[in-house]
Amino acid sequence: MSSQEGTASGQPSAPPRSRRRRIVVLLERWPFGRKLHLLVLVPVLVVTGMLTYVVQDKMAQARAASDSAALVRRSVSVATLVDDLQSEHRQALLLSVRHQAAESGAGEPSSIPYLQAQQRVDTQAGVVRETFGSLLPAAENEAIATIGGLTDLRQLIQRGYIPADNIDPTYSNLVEQLISGLGLGDSTTASRGSPEARLDALLGADAAHAAFETSVFGAQTGDSNALIEFLRAIGDHRSYDDRAARFKALSSEAQGALLDGIERASARKSIEDQFNALQVDPSSLQAQTPEELRTAIGLALKAEPVYAQQAEDRLKITHTLIYQVAAQADAASDTEWRHTFVLLGSAVVALLGWLVFSFLVRRSVARPVRILTAAARQVADATGKELARVADDESAETGPPRLREIPVPVRDEIGALAEAFNQVQSTASALLERQITVRANVEQMFGNIGHRVSNLASRQLDLIEGLEQAQTDPATLRPLYQIDHIATRLRRNAESLQVIAGKRQAAEDVDAPRPTGLTDVLRGALSTIGGYERVSLRPSAEVVVVPAAVNDLTLMLAELLQNGVFFSPTHTTVDVAVQVRLPAEGAVIEIIDHGLGMPAEQLAEENARLLRRERLDLAPTHVLGLFVVGRIARRFGIGVELSRTPGEGVTSTVTIPASLLLAADSVPAPPAPTVPYTPAPAPRTTPLPRPAQVSPTPSGSGLPQRVTRAAAGADGDTGEGTDANPSTDASTDASADTNAGAGTDAPPGTGKAGVTGAAADADADHPRTDDPRHDRGADSAGREHARDAGDAPAAGHGQHPDDEPRPLRRRVRGATLAPAAPRTTAAVSPARHPADAAEVRDELEDLEAATERARRDSARDRTAPGPQVSLTPEGPGNDGRLHDRPGDGRGAR
Repeated sequence: MSSQEGTASGQPSAPPRSRRRRIVVLLERWPFGRKLHLLVLVPVLVVTGMLTYVVQDKMAQARAASDSAALVRRSVSVATLVDDLQSEHRQALLLSVRHQAAESGAGEPSSIPYLQAQQRVDTQAGVVRETFGSLLPAAENEAIATIGGLTDLRQLIQRGYIPADNIDPTYSNLVEQLISGLGLGDSTTASRGSPEARLDALLGADAAHAAFETSVFGAQTGDSNALIEFLRAIGDHRSYDDRAARFKALSSEAQGALLDGIERASARKSIEDQFNALQVDPSSLQAQTPEELRTAIGLALKAEPVYAQQAEDRLKITHTLIYQVAAQADAASDTEWRHTFVLLGSAVVALLGWLVFSFLVRRSVARPVRILTAAARQVADATGKELARVADDESAETGPPRLREIPVPVRDEIGALAEAFNQVQSTASALLERQITVRANVEQMFGNIGHRVSNLASRQLDLIEGLEQAQTDPATLRPLYQIDHIATRLRRNAESLQVIAGKRQAAEDVDAPRPTGLTDVLRGALSTIGGYERVSLRPSAEVVVVPAAVNDLTLMLAELLQNGVFFSPTHTTVDVAVQVRLPAEGAVIEIIDHGLGMPAEQLAEENARLLRRERLDLAPTHVLGLFVVGRIARRFGIGVELSRTPGEGVTSTVTIPASLLLAADSVPAPPAPTVPYTPAPAPRTTPLPRPAQVSPTPSGSGLPQRVTRAAAGADGDTGEGTDANPSTDASTDASADTNAGAGTDAPPGTGKAGVTGAAADADADHPRTDDPRHDRGADSAGREHARDAGDAPAAGHGQHPDDEPRPLRRRVRGATLAPAAPRTTAAVSPARHPADAAEVRDELEDLEAATERARRDSARDRTAPGPQVSLTPEGPGNDGRLHDRPGDGRGAR
């Protein structure tokens, strides 16, 4: 379709609109600062351009005035040359008339005055060239060159008579060329005060008066052309009057009066009288006889000094006026330069003022914007710090940010923006403050929950232990042991909850009473996990852990062991290898499982999570265990790294620094228990189950390691126990008897069946510390680990020949110790029966209230801040896998 058709169809032209749209989009994309610069620079550039044009014009005028002054000053030589040329003209006329008189019998005239006049003209022509130099106009140069062309005329005049009408035009034209060659312009169209116009009028008046004088002189010679000279004199006088009037119009009155001095001179009066005499009878001007001619020539010769004097006076007046015009031109040039500099300075000052004003305006616009930007950055920094706190739960609490309010000096658009931003800022500050408060409340809530659950679990363990001590029936002890183990794991979960809430710190109330062996720490960790019977612990050189790190290290190892057991098949074992170099170099614990493992990307992510500080509300819920591990590791400087097990599975490498370890020989042995030995009652007629075995020497923590034979039937992470059937019990008992007789050390007096008084009392209550969590963890570690050690071989044997269950003897405290002194018999502790639930709850609430009151009272009495007593037992970690199942596949650990 043609363009005409497109226009006729009414479709708009797209390119112009598209171009305008692009320009608008481009301007919209410009930064705010660039737009302000544009608003400031565009007027500055426009004003600068206009001022530059005006200043350049003024500078051009100043240069022109300066050039005019120089030209006027140099034109003095031209005026002198014109006067000399008029004198030569007059001498030429006189010499020609004398040649005419000589033809009638007069003597030969002398040409010396004429030659002298020629010499003055040639000399002055050289002066003109020298004065102008390279600035000599081309027309003036041609006029001066024409003077050299007078040679032929001069020779003719010297040889004989030449009519005046042949002489006058040559000199008159040459004078006009000299004046016009200066390039002064037309004085009739020049402005008032123009130096060139005034100089042109002055030189024209001078030349016209000189021509008038020459014409009057020629009319008095009686030549045949005397009448023509008279008529030319009349014309030259009129020309003088016109030029003089123009000069007076362009000049001041004083200069006009000075020009009138040409006609007021004494010689001028004589010439004026002669001119008036010529006007009486113009027809008699031409001599009729030679005698009249000689008489006229004689009169002219007598009057020649008068004309010379008139020429001198006229030239003096002309030079004076020329110098005055030159001085005025210099003054005008100076004025123009002064005006130029004043204008330039004013322009610079105005431009600087405009720039300062523009800067102030720009600053008044940009400063609130910068303040808003700074406030926005402050809000961003505050929120960034809050995000850092969200990602770093171990940073110090600084409270809600205090954001500075932006001042609103004026009520304009930016002021409205500042007010709106102040509202946004206050809202953001309130939101952050509320978020901090909510987070603190949530942490406090979780800490209180963990504290309560931990206390309840500890008291539950005390109750369970009392029930265990009061029972001898294996059918009753089996679920009690399972409940004991579940309660231990529940307390570990409560301690993990405190770690998650950030309420568990290294304090005296969570430290172990004394250094504990690293093996005992591992056993304590095993006692708090499910599936501990699948863990294989390799012995190593013994070192002890400082009390401040015992409980936290136990919790951290429990989390790693739980992950290894939970994410590996049930038919595999989890190997624990301990490498102790030297106490000064630390120890390395490797927990090796052969389970599903993790992809390399997830492995790297989990290792990074162990190193960086991360809040729980940003971490996925299925990595709680590693979250607890990472926090404890960072607190004590323990290195934890996850790697792939050759084949399949994950290896957790724990590097304990030397600052947390002590040499085993540097720790004194714990004192022997002083509880008197209580002999067991007489055996029953019904065969009893084989009692638990206890290691003959106490562990590094001072706690006996209780080894029970009854299978607890651990349920993994679910905490659900299973009741063993009679056949299972029989096989378990048989296996336990075999293992006990073959490889277990027993106190003296123990038979193959292992049923002695000391062995029967192996499960009796042992000496306890003030911290129920410590002795419960260590005690449960030995008890549960030994139970599973007895269960594991049972899987590989048949049932024991003796299928009848055997009741357990009552456990007696200190029964497994080597006899060091005569023992005294003590009464058997009465059996403890479960109390009423409401009663127990009331007692617990009263205890918590009393503890809280004591904590507040002690806090008021302290003069210096110190660690506050908390109802929450501050212990590490969470299992981290309470909601995961092995069926989840290759899930995170």
